[in-house]
Amino acid sequence: MTSAISRRRLLQGAAAALPAGIAGLSPSAAHAQTAPSLVDVKARPIESFDPRDSTHVRYGALEFRSGLILTSSFRGFGGLSGLRLDKKGEQFIAISDKGQWFTGRIAYRGKRLAGLADVTSAPMLDGDGKKITSRGWFDSESLALDGSHVYVGFERVNQIVRFDFAKGGVRSRGEALPLPPEISKLPFNKGLEALVFVPKGQPLAGTLIAISERGLDPSGNILSFLIGGPSPGQFTVKRSNNFDISDAVLLPSGDLLLLERKFSLMEGVGIRIRRIPGASIARDAVIDGPAIFEVDLGYEIDNMEGIDVHVTGDGETVLTMVSDDNFSMIQRTLLLQFTLVRE
Repeated sequence: MTSAISRRRLLQGAAAALPAGIAGLSPSAAHAQTAPSLVDVKARPIESFDPRDSTHVRYGALEFRSGLILTSSFRGFGGLSGLRLDKKGEQFIAISDKGQWFTGRIAYRGKRLAGLADVTSAPMLDGDGKKITSRGWFDSESLALDGSHVYVGFERVNQIVRFDFAKGGVRSRGEALPLPPEISKLPFNKGLEALVFVPKGQPLAGTLIAISERGLDPSGNILSFLIGGPSPGQFTVKRSNNFDISDAVLLPSGDLLLLERKFSLMEGVGIRIRRIPGASIARDAVIDGPAIFEVDLGYEIDNMEGIDVHVTGDGETVLTMVSDDNFSMIQRTLLLQFTLVRE
């Protein structure tokens, strides 16, 4: 499941290779339906994560670096639910929950986010080269990388599709993975929400970690799966304070960060990040860890659904989060960055 292609090379070449045609269509018609589109994205800076106090930058174990409000006239822009960056935190692959790829580059001004450049978008393709949404597969909610292989989790149908970007970039054809039968039993619209591929050098190297949004076991904990790797099986995440899973990422140390959210009429909207010791993740385990970040709508958040991490040349561990605006006029697409103060 590994590949010699580097993550940086993968991200830089995501939209470069274009197949000549798709089965059942002429090359020109196939290209017109599935070719990548250039996307102009405008960015407005978030001057302060706390609108009431610009000097407030520390939130638990995180320190606010900068943020952007992203908008575009491109009809398909929005609904961003997964994000993966290269090692420099520049080149990116993102997915929308409508089966769409977005690739491009994050521009910086010093350490602050400045905007997005070279953004392209293309529909995900199935094994026949058709738009994957033509199968009724929507809600592409989770994203993981392993070399040239890109894994996408589809929540409502509880499928994981693997794309080999070495064979066409964003126009590569997806292949559905064989999955444990328990995944198909996850509840409608509360299924696969987070994917993490464990790299070489970690105890679970070669494992695809899949975590549901709110598929619960009899004890009320969140159903999760170890797919492939040295010890495949099922485990659970301790659920607390009505938070559900939005995304996850591994730190360089091997610890797992869980991005979580909650919404209720009584408590409102909340965003939380929990840090889980990597050594605790195992078949049949119930994993838990402390919250290192927790905020509500009093701060510059929205429906935060994607998280990734990179380490700067200065050795700072930077967390990047993106929000899913649900293609709603009353929500926003936000890109936020924080420094992990205590690694």
